[in-house]
Amino acid sequence: MERFNDKVVIITGAGSGIGAATAKRFAAEQAKVVLVGRTRDKLEKLAAELPNEDRVLVHPADVSDDAQVRGLMDAAIERFGQIDVLVNNAGVAVQKRIPDAADDDWNRVMHINVDGVFYCCRAALPHLLKTRGNIINVSSVSGIGGDWGMSIYNASKGAVTNFTRALALDHGRDGVRVNAVCPSLTRSDLTAKMFENDELMAKFADRMPTGRAAEPEEVGDVIAFLASDDARFVSGVNLPVDGGLSASNGQPRMG
Repeated sequence: MERFNDKVVIITGAGSGIGAATAKRFAAEQAKVVLVGRTRDKLEKLAAELPNEDRVLVHPADVSDDAQVRGLMDAAIERFGQIDVLVNNAGVAVQKRIPDAADDDWNRVMHINVDGVFYCCRAALPHLLKTRGNIINVSSVSGIGGDWGMSIYNASKGAVTNFTRALALDHGRDGVRVNAVCPSLTRSDLTAKMFENDELMAKFADRMPTGRAAEPEEVGDVIAFLASDDARFVSGVNLPVDGGLSASNGQPRMG
């Protein structure tokens, strides 16, 4: 498919995991991609793996810094002339109960997971209004339900979930769609240590109707669908990409 021929797609947190898989999917469909992350080496390695490096812009940036985000959008416009899709994927997590959490834990998660999404949306919207483009936020199942020991992360992703809905309301009549994906446990650098814990993974497998966690490509494919014209009447949706996890009412498996 070539659904994104000559479309310009900005992907934050592109250096690994869902971000990298999403970049590969868009590039395979002929998009011009802007790879954003804090580590240039990771971005350049990914760029070298994409089919046409002339259609790739590597732009290291910290999305929690508004000035850097505005510089990112300026660089994308200077290189490609337009912005059609923004994928807000950059994120961090802290697994602590509140009595054990420091101010820095809260601030770091909120600055990246919430401020970063806000800064990127605000800076990209003037350009998306011109192209009638769209935004895909990467929230989480942790943004539509709670986890044990993850209240800070839950708060940040809950903010992304409802921000997605409100932004879709505000800009639907401008021709800009806004959606989010809500993945369950997905293989990435962020979750690498979890995948090394066989006992923990067995617990996840028992709770998952599919019996396994997600691969990043499986989330990237859904992001590409939501960004495409195939989803042209879909907006304001927080779509679980969770192997059926959210279909459960929480009771244990009995068979």
